Amino acid sequence: MKTLKTLLILAITTTTMMAQNTLPPNTIDVTGEGIVRVIPDEVTINIRVENTGENTKTLKEQNDATISEVLKFLKKMDIADKDVKTEYMNLSKNYDYNSKTYTFAANQSLSVKLRDLKKYEAVMKGLIDTGINRIDGVQFSSSNKAALESQARKKAVENAKMKAEEYTSVLNQTVGKAVSISEFNNSVGPQPMYKMAMSDSSSGSGDQTIALGEMEIKTTVNVSFLLN
Repeated sequence: MKTLKTLLILAITTTTMMAQNTLPPNTIDVTGEGIVRVIPDEVTINIRVENTGENTKTLKEQNDATISEVLKFLKKMDIADKDVKTEYMNLSKNYDYNSKTYTFAANQSLSVKLRDLKKYEAVMKGLIDTGINRIDGVQFSSSNKAALESQARKKAVENAKMKAEEYTSVLNQTVGKAVSISEFNNSVGPQPMYKMAMSDSSSGSGDQTIALGEMEIKTTVNVSFLLN
């Protein structure tokens, strides 16, 4: 009987110790944000040529002629081949219920990356002169994006640690080691967030037609620290 009691006590003690060892550690979970601001030094211009009509062969010839002029012009402006890319070509068929006839719309899109913003005005004017009839937008960027993203990550972690220390100081506790770190994005890889530059609608010959403003590169992290 005495042996049975001893074994029972040992079993209870062991179970209690195992339960204590499996309890999750006390942690403090915070979100940190890191933002780096910089004036962009690159821009990507998205252009498109569109023609409509009843003869697809004619439409293709019209588009090809305009695109050919665009490529010749960009070479004259010393834009590298690697910075000019065909984004898509599209042919759509439309039915006119009034005339009961079919028409076609042919589209071809190019993206042009300018690494020298001083060329912006001349390039935009030249592109329009070639015959393009659509500008789908411009996107500003930085040639130093990778280094800026690294800075933003470090700032985000520092911001998370600062928040954790503010919380624990009120509780007379301290922040221990980080046990988990996760970066919050909507897609794979760190995603920069851009503040759109404003355009000047009252442009004239030789006048500036864009205001660069600032670009934001933002990273958000979730960090879990041990709570001491």
